[in-house]
Amino acid sequence: MADSTVKNAVGREIPKEYAEQYGVFQGQFARKEPYQRASGKAAPIFPGETKLVGSLREAIEKSGLQDGMTISFHHHFREGDYVLNMVLAEIAAMGIKNLKLAASSISNIHEPLIEQIKNGVITEITSSGLRDKVGQAISEGILEKPVVIRSHGGRARAIESGQIHIDVAFLGASSSDAYGNANGSKGTAACGSLGYAKVDAEYADKVIIITDHLTGYPNTPISIPQNLVDYVVKVDAIGNPDGIAKGATRFTSNPKELLIAQNACKVITASPYFKEGFSFQAGSGGSTLALARFLADEMREKQIKAGFVLGGITSNMVDLLEEGLIEKILDTQSFDKGAAASIARNENHYEISASFYANPGNKGPAVNLLDVVVLSALEIDTDFNVNVMTGSDGVIRGASGGHCDTAAGSKLSLILCPLLRGRIPTIVEKVNTVITPGEGIDVVVTEIGIAVNPRRQDLCQAMKHSGVPIYSIQDLQKKAYAMAGTPDPIQYEDRIVALIEYRDGSLIDAVRQVKR
Repeated sequence: MADSTVKNAVGREIPKEYAEQYGVFQGQFARKEPYQRASGKAAPIFPGETKLVGSLREAIEKSGLQDGMTISFHHHFREGDYVLNMVLAEIAAMGIKNLKLAASSISNIHEPLIEQIKNGVITEITSSGLRDKVGQAISEGILEKPVVIRSHGGRARAIESGQIHIDVAFLGASSSDAYGNANGSKGTAACGSLGYAKVDAEYADKVIIITDHLTGYPNTPISIPQNLVDYVVKVDAIGNPDGIAKGATRFTSNPKELLIAQNACKVITASPYFKEGFSFQAGSGGSTLALARFLADEMREKQIKAGFVLGGITSNMVDLLEEGLIEKILDTQSFDKGAAASIARNENHYEISASFYANPGNKGPAVNLLDVVVLSALEIDTDFNVNVMTGSDGVIRGASGGHCDTAAGSKLSLILCPLLRGRIPTIVEKVNTVITPGEGIDVVVTEIGIAVNPRRQDLCQAMKHSGVPIYSIQDLQKKAYAMAGTPDPIQYEDRIVALIEYRDGSLIDAVRQVKR
């Protein structure tokens, strides 16, 4: 085994063939090589020529898509997305095969992708996440080559550096004019920010805007500008508005989640970062949304305003902006209708690209300026390594997202998780899959108390005054095992089904095929 693998900085064995191709993870900031930005092809459009085509098939034909090329999609429509399935069905009907799929993320709604893999239309995939039955199929070895999982910042870096070269980008937009000025803030399927699509539009050879809402020229605000767009096609529907926000904002009444949120709020307010002008990022889970409410109460009481909030944005962040508790929002993905509507309405609600957000290879992503980030975990281990990718059965069912990007960039990174999820320990001896290395995690927050990473002795001292019980991470792990028992080891085959890139492009882990 040792002869055929290379051990990385978190102790994971990476097969030598992939280690030589990508390099292995050596630390959060071990790589700092500059790269030459890639560029997409540009074809002139002369006066009198139109970009508007009559059908999706015509757009594909005009793009010059051929066997073996790379195509990309964004995931801003979330579980309401119609675009990826629609485009792949048309490509399959045209007999084009052996394509590389470079989607920003793949959701449950993309289950038809399984058939496109079986029939040879898609033979390689890179994505931030794989959900539900698609993740199950990948875990069972449906693809010959491993899927490459990249963080949001890592994907932007890979596209900008030319590691991913997109031949044709199929970008859904809830509104566009006939010349290609597109946004996600108008139309019936408004999704808000098109932050992930912005990078694709800038670097792809051909860019096709797919919309169900054509407007007069110019369509403003402009998220994707006309000078990056080759063709525009109008279809009947690009997505289900209800699916776009499905599961995004779940206000909780669960006592355990509320306890976790209360403890997290005490950690933040006891830290040296809770002060006028602080910045933070929080997600859309039950505990996280409750935390945002508790934190807002503390901000009001202490008369503290946040300078900016970052990342995936929910309507409760918009409420805080409009109340004056937050000065600015930097939005790379809008999680619900309220956030989507705010981009068009609020001048201090800015839409940013995935590269601006989190690309570790550019001249300074926004995550570098984060004071506090609140994250979740499927598992976290006694070395503080975090898994948000594979379930307790070893099956791929999650997404890297911006997890490792924000953990690396922020001054204080919190993992909010219960001791048990169902009857399954969340805090374990070794996680199944490392997405974020322990060196980037500062505090683990549970319903019974917290564990502070020993690397952060400054926080160990600060948390003595938080009013929250403090444990070692080993103590929390033992309590979880005492309640639920020691988890049985997962049985894997030798075959690699997914490669996990750290944000800098090195391999932090590899996922093996689960035994059937």
